[in-house]
Amino acid sequence: MAKLVFELNQSLDGYIDHEKFAPDPLLFLHFVERVRSLAGIVYGRGMYEVMRYWDEDRPDDETHEHNFASAWRSQPKWVVSRSLKSVGPNATLVTDDVEATIRKLKAELAGEIEVAGSGLAQSLTEAGLIDEYRMYLHPIVLGSGKTFFAGSRPRLRFAASDQITENVIRLTYVPA
Repeated sequence: MAKLVFELNQSLDGYIDHEKFAPDPLLFLHFVERVRSLAGIVYGRGMYEVMRYWDEDRPDDETHEHNFASAWRSQPKWVVSRSLKSVGPNATLVTDDVEATIRKLKAELAGEIEVAGSGLAQSLTEAGLIDEYRMYLHPIVLGSGKTFFAGSRPRLRFAASDQITENVIRLTYVPA
């Protein structure tokens, strides 16, 4: 049975605006290995549209960016959306019965399935489907934006902390 993990980069003040800060090359290496290790990724529409950037190689990209793009493209993806009509390569569109789809993925796959998108994560949290929450905490203050938790905060219990790079710590929590 797979574990469903919601994880995102986050500012010190709790915001997840990826357009205002990005991983450095060392953190990219961590994410390349992380993505390669996944059983798959479940996206909300908004986060999937941000991540579609990696569908194509760009000649000006650095090696770590090429490696991430390759790892990302190789993973199966499920995209939860009522408005999209199609999705890109190696992706499956999920338009209804999201809970049943996620329960089936958890039952059929082994390893970890990443959830990306705070709105989607909120609905999966309310359904009791997320097994772990991982915050990659960056030393930056944004002051505003989308927050890690889109709605009410679930009761959590601290599980672990890891220093990923010189400036980034990963905090792991599980439902209490």
